[in-house]
Amino acid sequence: MTHINQALQRILDARHHDPFEVLGCHTDGKQQTIRVFRPHCREMRLGENGPEFQRIGDTDLFEWTGSDKKLARNYRFHWIDSAGHEHSAYDPYNFGPQIPDYDLYLFGEGRHWHIHRVLGANAHEVDGIQGVLFGVWAPNAERVSVIGDFNDWDGRVHPMRNRGGSGVWELFIPELSAGGCYKFEVRNRETGAIMEKADPYGKEFERRPKTAAVVRTQETYQWQDADWLNQRREKSWLHSPSTIYEVHLGSWQRDDSGHFLNYRELAHRLVEYAVHMGFTCIELLPITEHPLDASWGYQTTGYFAPTSRFGSPDDFRYFVDHCHRHNVGVILDWVPAHFPRDEHGLARFDGTTLYEHEDPRRGEHRDWGTLIYNFGRNEVKYFLLASALYWLEEFHLDGLRVDAVASMLYLDYSRDPHDWLPNIHGGNENLEAIEFLRELNTITHTEQPGTVVIAEESTAWPQVTRPVNLGGLGFSMKWNMGWMHDSLQYMSKDPVHRHYHHDQLTFGLLYLFSENFVLPFSHDEVVHGKGSMLSKMPGDEWQRFANLRLLYTYMYTYPGKKLLFMGCEFGQGTEWNFDKALDWYTLDYPLHRGLLNLVRDLNHMYRDTPALHQFEFESQGFEWIDCHDSAQSILSYLRRAGDEVCIVILNFTPVPRYDYRIGVPYAGDYMEGLNSDSDYYSGSNVGNGGHLEAEEISWMGRPYSIRLTLPPLAAVVLRPVPPAD
Repeated sequence: MTHINQALQRILDARHHDPFEVLGCHTDGKQQTIRVFRPHCREMRLGENGPEFQRIGDTDLFEWTGSDKKLARNYRFHWIDSAGHEHSAYDPYNFGPQIPDYDLYLFGEGRHWHIHRVLGANAHEVDGIQGVLFGVWAPNAERVSVIGDFNDWDGRVHPMRNRGGSGVWELFIPELSAGGCYKFEVRNRETGAIMEKADPYGKEFERRPKTAAVVRTQETYQWQDADWLNQRREKSWLHSPSTIYEVHLGSWQRDDSGHFLNYRELAHRLVEYAVHMGFTCIELLPITEHPLDASWGYQTTGYFAPTSRFGSPDDFRYFVDHCHRHNVGVILDWVPAHFPRDEHGLARFDGTTLYEHEDPRRGEHRDWGTLIYNFGRNEVKYFLLASALYWLEEFHLDGLRVDAVASMLYLDYSRDPHDWLPNIHGGNENLEAIEFLRELNTITHTEQPGTVVIAEESTAWPQVTRPVNLGGLGFSMKWNMGWMHDSLQYMSKDPVHRHYHHDQLTFGLLYLFSENFVLPFSHDEVVHGKGSMLSKMPGDEWQRFANLRLLYTYMYTYPGKKLLFMGCEFGQGTEWNFDKALDWYTLDYPLHRGLLNLVRDLNHMYRDTPALHQFEFESQGFEWIDCHDSAQSILSYLRRAGDEVCIVILNFTPVPRYDYRIGVPYAGDYMEGLNSDSDYYSGSNVGNGGHLEAEEISWMGRPYSIRLTLPPLAAVVLRPVPPAD
């Protein structure tokens, strides 16, 4: 009888760092010994009719010793479990290391852009045998096992191989099919504590509240968006219109029972609506897997998996594909700034602060109760970079919106004076995060040309959207938070007081062309007691809607790409509630329907008018006509693309202005292309009858001028009428 030595005991105790030293086939001269650990096994044989294994003591370890010259290179063993059921399998511990040393080297060096193809659970073939190769980074663990419904979640059955200094653990399980659920069981080296961890590289997860990953094999989805992708590579997004509809999939619409819609159902409903409304792009609040609905997706635990709330990864592929086939782009809100403390997630993954910093002054966001990535660790940095590339490559996404960039850039972000650690130079800049962001933007723009990366960055950090080789961070665009806050603050004022705050509308031009800006009215502005966009507006009901129509027209005619959160387009009266669908019933009321009509027309006007979008990031696309009329709270400006112009006049008071004269660049007729006070938008229908004629009267430094009527709390957009042929 084989003696239960220390090595065998460590297998029984599930604390052996390299089970391949004990399990599998071992040759000593001409004699071979095969050891198998199989709980709840009644008997075991080598092959279906081969010699019987001997049980070692009263354990669940089985051993066969012999000199069978006919023993297959990849042998099978057969066993009968305690319930009398028969099983057959290849021995996972008879296969050599499967992850190439080169991959491990690149991972450690921080140069592996596709590490998700190595770590996690990936389809794999050895000697013609199909199976799944599991890999996980846990350098400080004593032991790591794959557990799942295929081994009764028993960490003793499939302990993994330690790949030395790389910190990577691996195991190839032959004949494992797709669809099974799994986790990694990690044993703490210091305390012996056992943790069950979700796969950081999991491609699919169970539906919450369950947290296991799902084994996936090769993807078979047949994409049909080749034309879109080719067009995207060739298009200049800098000079193309972008009007973005920001959406939380769980609360945009629901079914009649109040349940979530599937990605495929959402594809048809949402795309039809976006096309009708004229949006060029849908931006999704994070649909990366997350445990808590109330986090809106911002506390991510699955960086490579679309949330199972709305279906499978292929269902999400269908969603993106359907968007593209209807000329609608898709941007994902992506969150590398922090991660939650959930026990099954990345926090203290191997019993130590692996993904996060040890010192809470670097490793914790006090405000959010979350943890901060250690961007100085190559393995962490490329976990995140691989995630970014994965979404762009595997799901054909058109861009990423990077959340909370300011919190990444500053070590003292939202911290008390003595609650942060300076960098090596004594400053408050997070040097490692800065380098990470530059690499992120360089790699994504190089590998996926035509895609965009947008920063939610709320400070005056310089050159956020300037190239890395010129000292910038390399983002495509940045949210213009200053413009958003100034505009909302101004609009919240009673019109009688607005003339005192005129500079809140004009100040933005001082920095407007220093970055590539997106003008956002996002989800952040309609939650946490801030009220809805409609409720921010002063006055009675009619005035609130008029003010909102005026604000949206101002946004769509001001330089910068546009972003509008769902529900804002029809003036939802209440704050956004993630736990229910939008109040679509309000469209039965004329004022809400009128606002929706305006937003639709603004989208189409903006898209169809080069003067409004071609030079949004360049000063040649904008000219003031008059920015000084604070006494009447009126702004007028000109948008230009070459010889094409649009003239915009905005009246921020409820007083109609008659015979108001402005200077214009050309003689001839001008058409009232849009009037936000039109009765079609449920306005008072004060206007100019459609056409106006320029007079040869110099005004405001321009050779011609127009007298017009300015409706109350409204904007008028004029365009020169082309001369008849």
